[in-house]
Amino acid sequence: MKFLGNVLATIIGIFIFFMLFFFGILIIGAIFGGESEGVTVKNNSVIELDLENIKNDYAGKYKDPWMELFSDGKNIGLSDIINAIEEAKTDDDIKGISILNTDSSLGMAQSKALRDALESFKKSGKFVMAYANSYSQKEYYLNSVANPIYLNPVGEMDFKGLSSEIMFFKDFQEKSGVKMEVIRHGKYKSAVEPFLENKMSDANREQISALLNAVWNSVTTDISKSRNVSIAKLNEIANGLLARTPEMAKKQGLVDIVAYEDVYHNAIKNLLKVAKDEDYNKVTILDYAKKVATTSKITDANDKIAIIYAQGEIHSGEGDVNVIGEGSMRRSLQEARKDKNVKAIVLRINSPGGNALTSDLIWREIELTKKVKPVVVSMGNYAASGGYYIACNANKIFAENNTITGSIGVFGILPNFSQLIKKIGINVEQVKTHENAAKYSPFVPLDQKLKAVTLEEVEKIYKTFVTHVAEGRKMTFAQVDAIAQGRVWAGSEALKIGLVDKIGGLDDAIHEAAALAKTKTYSTQNYPEYEKDFNDVLARLPFAKSKETFIKEEIGAENYKIMEGIKRLQAQTGTQTMMPFEINIH
Repeated sequence: MKFLGNVLATIIGIFIFFMLFFFGILIIGAIFGGESEGVTVKNNSVIELDLENIKNDYAGKYKDPWMELFSDGKNIGLSDIINAIEEAKTDDDIKGISILNTDSSLGMAQSKALRDALESFKKSGKFVMAYANSYSQKEYYLNSVANPIYLNPVGEMDFKGLSSEIMFFKDFQEKSGVKMEVIRHGKYKSAVEPFLENKMSDANREQISALLNAVWNSVTTDISKSRNVSIAKLNEIANGLLARTPEMAKKQGLVDIVAYEDVYHNAIKNLLKVAKDEDYNKVTILDYAKKVATTSKITDANDKIAIIYAQGEIHSGEGDVNVIGEGSMRRSLQEARKDKNVKAIVLRINSPGGNALTSDLIWREIELTKKVKPVVVSMGNYAASGGYYIACNANKIFAENNTITGSIGVFGILPNFSQLIKKIGINVEQVKTHENAAKYSPFVPLDQKLKAVTLEEVEKIYKTFVTHVAEGRKMTFAQVDAIAQGRVWAGSEALKIGLVDKIGGLDDAIHEAAALAKTKTYSTQNYPEYEKDFNDVLARLPFAKSKETFIKEEIGAENYKIMEGIKRLQAQTGTQTMMPFEINIH
C-alpha cells in the first residue's frame, strides 16, 4: 500500500509540475507577447476588410487585468472597426480599403453603421473597392458602398427581397404529448403563436410584412444612392430576379466589372502605382483596429462620455459580451454615475429582451442615473421587448431605420409533459399540506388556479411595462397600449409613433449626449468590465475547445442555430419580456 501511495504521489506531483509549467509558460508568453512590437503599417497600404470574427458592437474587457493575459487576441468589436476606419481617413500610409469576399455575422443595423463609416471614408478621397465570388443579399448591401464592385464571372448575385419563415408546432404537440402552456398579454405576442396555432394569424402577418417592407425600404434607399439606380428599378430587379448572374447584375448596374480576383488585385496595384509582378502592402482590419486601439491619443479632455454596451438576451447574473447580465449592467451604470468626469452616458442596446425582473432592475438603475446626468440610448440591430424596457426612460432614443424595436408585451411559457408520460406508461401523483402548496410540475396537467395566478403576474408586468414607457416617452397609458400588444416596429416606423426620438447611429447618440451635458471636448470610455474567475480562464485556453465548437463541427452552423433555438424555447419558463419572434432576414 505504501508503494502504491508513493506511486500515486509521484504521479500527482508530476501532473502538478506540468500544470504549473504550462500556466507559467502561458503567463510569461502573454506578458512578453503583450510587450512585443505591434502592427507596423507600411507606406502605400490597403486595409482588407475581413469581418468573419466580428459579431458584437463591443468585444468586452475585464475587471481583473490578469484576465487580459489569457485573451485570445480577438477582442475587437464593430465599434473598434468603425473607429479604425475613421482613423484611416487621415492616415497617410492608408490609401484605400478592399472589401474582399466578406462573410460576416453582422445584423442589418450594424451593416448600416459600417456602411456609413465606409461612405465617410470615401469622402476623404481614398478608394473603397469590392470583390466577391458571389454576393449574398446582406453582403451586397454592405459592398454596394464600394466603387467599383467586382464579381467573379462564374459567381452569382442574390437580390430578391426579404422573407421570414416561422414554424408552427400545434399538431406536433398533440401527437407527441409535449405541450407548451402559454399565458400571454397582447394580440401580437407571436413568440408563442407557434404553440397555439397551425398557421400565422392576420395580426402576426401584418406586423412581419410591415417590418420586412420597412427594412427593405431602408436597404434599397442606401443602395439606390450608391449605385444611382432608382428604388423602383431595384424592386423590379428583385421581383424578376434580374441580377442573378454576373452579366445580368452588371447590365442592371448592381456591379461594375465581371472578372477574376487577379484582375481586381491588378486594378488596386494600378491605383497604388505598384508593378503587376509585385505585391502591394496590405493590413487586415483586425490588425489595424488593434493598432488604433493601443495607440495612445494625446488629449487634454477631462470630460468623458461613458458608452455602456448592452448586447444579447437579458438574464440574471454577471453577464458577458453575449448576455446582458444584471451584475455588469447595474455596476457599470453606478460607476459611470459616480464618476465626476463622466458627464453623460450612452447606452448601446442590441437585445431581443429576456427576463422581466432583470429588465426592471436595469430600468431602475437608469432612472436613478438619469437624475444625475443625461442618458441617451443608441439602438443597434434590435432593442425589442426587454431591450426596449431598458431604453424607454432615457433622455433621448436613437435608432437606425432598420432597427427592430417595440415589442411591448409579456408572456409566460410552462412546458408540460403530462400527456407524453401518460403515453409511455408513467403516472405522477402529488401529496401536499395545502391546496396551493405544490409548485408547477411539468408532469401533471396545468392547474387552472395556477394558470390564473400566472396570468395575473403577466398582466401586472405588462401594466408596469406600459406605465414605464408612457412616463419615459411622455405619452398616456392608452397611447402606449395602442401601439404595444407585443407588436414589433422598424426604427423608421417607431419614430413616427413616438417610440424613438431620432434616426441615427452610435456617433449621433454620443454627440447628443455631449450636447445634453454641455461639453464639447471629451473622450469616450467603454463599459462594462466583466468580473470573471479562473473557471472562465480555463474555458478560454486553446485545449479547452468548447462544447459549442464541437457540436458546430459535427452538425454544421445552420443546424446548430436550430438546436439553440429549441433550447432557448425550452429555457423560457416563467415571465418573459421577449421579442415576439426571432427574425432571420434572407
